[in-house]
Amino acid sequence: MNYQDLIVSMERFGSTKRDICIHSIGIDPDQIHKNVIIAPWWEPPIFPGFGTFDYLSESEYSSIKVWNLTVDSLEISYIKTGIGAPVLMDALLALGVTPCRQIVFIGSVGALDDRIGIGDIVIPAYSICGDGASRYISSDKLADSDVFGEKQYPDKMKFERLIKAASFRCEESGVKWHIGNNYSTDTVFAQFVHIDEIIGMGCNVIEMETAAAFKAAAFAGIPMAALFSVSDNTVANKSLVSGRTSEEMQYRKKVRRELFPRIIIDLFQSANF
Repeated sequence: MNYQDLIVSMERFGSTKRDICIHSIGIDPDQIHKNVIIAPWWEPPIFPGFGTFDYLSESEYSSIKVWNLTVDSLEISYIKTGIGAPVLMDALLALGVTPCRQIVFIGSVGALDDRIGIGDIVIPAYSICGDGASRYISSDKLADSDVFGEKQYPDKMKFERLIKAASFRCEESGVKWHIGNNYSTDTVFAQFVHIDEIIGMGCNVIEMETAAAFKAAAFAGIPMAALFSVSDNTVANKSLVSGRTSEEMQYRKKVRRELFPRIIIDLFQSANF
């Protein structure tokens, strides 16, 4: 199976590439810029450093919203998908029929290492598949598509450029950053009973989307890397459910607000097309 197989299968049932983009993202393909930010939950107003932005539309999925940003002369499309691998993977696959040429995923991550603090920045070197969406782009037959436990990787050059941008901005601001070995889960509630096993896989962070996102981006032929903000630390008893202080959360918001736009702009500007 390859990306073109997905497109041909949809065209077989009467859909055009424009239909695919409008249904999955909510706008015409030519409205998407070559630089794209994709985020499960955050919206552009929490990042003043992104400058002006124009809201375009919602897709048929109410969680998906799209903005176009202008930072100096840099044009960026910003897509909020909603939480979870399936809807994010569909939106990302649809970018394959648009002018998109590079993607950065931004989102929250939970730490599984007491050396990683709330508010720290993490760049994942890989994400281990713990989701169900990835199997749909893994093999021609679903019965042969169990990819649980497989590592999915960001684009190598995009990953290296993101490290360069993040390390410079973090060191400049005195913010800690880490390379992440990530696990992508399908559940928050039921993940805790499996935390020891997940740590045993070599993971130091956990979130929900990037294993499927890395796989889908590679499938669509679009270079992508991911930038995480640490929202919680389960092994320090500061999980999503309990234990975090207001001071920790305010620090996290400050780092996210101030550093993420700088890092992403540096990343996009470093690319040559």
